[in-house]
Amino acid sequence: MTHTLHDRLRALPCWTAPVAPRPLGGGITNSNFVVEDGSRRYVVRVGQDIPLHNVMRFNEQAASYAAALAGISPPVRYAEADLLVIDFIEGKTLDAAGVRARLPAVVELVRRMHTGLREHLAGPALSFWIFHVLRNYLRVLRQKGARPIAQLERLERITQELEQDLGPTETVFAHNDLLPANFLDDGERLWLIDWDYGGFNAPLFDLGNLASNNAFDPDQREAMLTLYYGHPPDAALRYRLQVMAVASLLREGLWSMVSETESTIDFDYRDYTRMNMSVFEQELQTLISMRG
Repeated sequence: MTHTLHDRLRALPCWTAPVAPRPLGGGITNSNFVVEDGSRRYVVRVGQDIPLHNVMRFNEQAASYAAALAGISPPVRYAEADLLVIDFIEGKTLDAAGVRARLPAVVELVRRMHTGLREHLAGPALSFWIFHVLRNYLRVLRQKGARPIAQLERLERITQELEQDLGPTETVFAHNDLLPANFLDDGERLWLIDWDYGGFNAPLFDLGNLASNNAFDPDQREAMLTLYYGHPPDAALRYRLQVMAVASLLREGLWSMVSETESTIDFDYRDYTRMNMSVFEQELQTLISMRG
């Protein structure tokens, strides 16, 4: 942490006593700090807008406030244009195995987010239509010459086919980044954090994102859909979920490809790209087999 940023964080008007912010690991699109103020602890998130990734801090803050009011995320205590102070949750972040083990509670939290958060959302808010996101990443990669044209053309065709296969959909305010580390377990309940990519999208994208990010097997995907919709899925719903699982993996892979050319954060984007694109190809073959 730079001396200037340290001074700025110490001088925030929300503190009741002198504080000493400490870096908190885990952020890829922002910097996180823990602050002890008296007997209470807080997390400070600091980050700039990243239009290339659809990350705008006004939107993250609006989603964070709404999620807190809906009882989904920790309370927000203070905010500035590029900074957010939230309560520190005593607990542990889940891993993929933990998400799978807590599947009913996880799905219920996602369902409550889709139905309840919009009631508290105030002011302008972004969309995160996944197929626009994919097309924009592919456009950027073309402009940068970062990948062979033939590879990008194939991924553009796949994006178009996925959007057509999904068909009409309802819209909710979605999280769009359901990695296991964004779920916190305090021993009594689960919390959902990190609203960098929040925006209006199809609810099935969050479900496909949840399944693909946490290595759900077919039985777990079936259980997830049954829990979310209240009845067992039919073949059409299973297929549309698979469409969104493929779209989610493609988005993660393209996000990483673009980040390879843009980010200065110490993170192995090349390996992350390889991992996600490998699973993307596997899930795409499953989708093709489901087409019959």
